[in-house]
Amino acid sequence: MNGNNFISAVLRSPLHGMLSNGVMLLTVTGRRTGKQYTTPVGYYEEGACLWVLTSRERTWWKNLQGGANVDMLLKRRLVHGFAETELDEKAVEQCMYEFLRHAPRAAKPMGIRVENKTPNAEDVARIAKDRLFVKIKLSG
Repeated sequence: MNGNNFISAVLRSPLHGMLSNGVMLLTVTGRRTGKQYTTPVGYYEEGACLWVLTSRERTWWKNLQGGANVDMLLKRRLVHGFAETELDEKAVEQCMYEFLRHAPRAAKPMGIRVENKTPNAEDVARIAKDRLFVKIKLSG
């Protein structure tokens, strides 16, 4: 069992509360194959939207370019939404500050220095080049 399988099993179990406030299962449909892919992703909530930070090296997000419907297992409830990718580096930088406000512990593992609760702008710009955000508008 790999790490993603373990996290997926926990999120589907009654023990989901250990992870559910920052991790969910996201299901996307392949644009060409129509096959569904489910992966655990970190998220934060802002109003009626969920924001997911991911690496540009990953491939699952490419199925969301131009916008796509997605399903999520969020706090052990099936939820639907519409996802769009944010690839522009400057926009990703701005989103990164909001992400770090919601998840300040994520700064250190990403190599972002923080002084007086403010992320280092050079570090954020460097990290933004390799990342993107997925914005998911919840349905209903």
